[in-house]
Amino acid sequence: TDTVRAHLGEDVTIPPFSKLEEAIATLPNIQLDETSCPAALEPYIKQYKHAPDPCLLPKACKNETEQAAIRNAHERDGLALTRFLIWLSTIKLDGSVSELDISAKLDAFRAEHTDYLGHSFPNIVGFGAHSASIHTILNEDTNQVIDKPGMVLIDSGGQYLDGTTDVTRTICIGDPTEEMKHHYTLVLKGHIAMSSALFPSSATGAQLDTLARQFLWSEGKDYAHGTGHGVGLYGDVHEGPCGLSPRVQEKLKPGMLLSIEPGYYQTGDFGIRIENLVLVKESDIEGFLRFDPVTMAPIDTRLIDTSLMSAAELEWLNTYHMAVYDTHAEQLSEMERAVLARMTAPVYP
Repeated sequence: TDTVRAHLGEDVTIPPFSKLEEAIATLPNIQLDETSCPAALEPYIKQYKHAPDPCLLPKACKNETEQAAIRNAHERDGLALTRFLIWLSTIKLDGSVSELDISAKLDAFRAEHTDYLGHSFPNIVGFGAHSASIHTILNEDTNQVIDKPGMVLIDSGGQYLDGTTDVTRTICIGDPTEEMKHHYTLVLKGHIAMSSALFPSSATGAQLDTLARQFLWSEGKDYAHGTGHGVGLYGDVHEGPCGLSPRVQEKLKPGMLLSIEPGYYQTGDFGIRIENLVLVKESDIEGFLRFDPVTMAPIDTRLIDTSLMSAAELEWLNTYHMAVYDTHAEQLSEMERAVLARMTAPVYP
């Protein structure tokens, strides 16, 4: 555009696209990433060496300034999500609130901050049987009202000037069944196992993926998606080359921002996913890394079967919830603060 040309100034020349073939012909060697190169270039490039895009890895490893910005954005986003979850805890089972209403209310809380620039992806809100669809698409034709007890799965994210967020919470409206609590706890145990893992700097996403699945696997169950993906900085909510998935062979490095989002989906009944974003950090042990959560929003403790939880898992959860409360309490009203205190109260065996 003319605006971009003016910004670049006279020192930068941009030839027309018609000159592309001629320009490529002058290059002695071409390195090309076959996974991302535009197909439109195929007629012009006859010989090349396949290699990963050299920009991706340094972009994925956020520096200290970027990491500070990420934390700020997630604190802001976590406050909006926390206030939304407090509102969600007040809705009644009378059909007056629908999936679309829930999505719109979440948008309204996020939009209160001036640095909020919109979704990082369209909201996923599924109630009851809809929550069992991994990526529910909201629309008027399938919009479901909340008129009975059930699970609501809310996967959403925001774009802020200083960060990109992605978070999933599964909340029970009304009283949960024992089956819901059992499977929710298995998913939570997997989330905690990954979040609290200590792993060598040689570890890949494929190696770590099993940590989150182990408790479901022990009962012959699984989920049909990766455990996590890389996330950009005010950019792509799905950013390579890192991830936590059987398909990802990239080694994890300090500064990478990833999601941890195990789940369980019982077709026609309910679905569960618990997602935080985490930064990869150096650990206290040389040569080993760890994850540090940046998402700050309460996890529904009413769905936990504490008889399945270890003391270490409960300690992780209680420590995380203490951080959530301390992060947001002063910015909430007295009523909201009281509800958050209840949501983040310590869980004991």
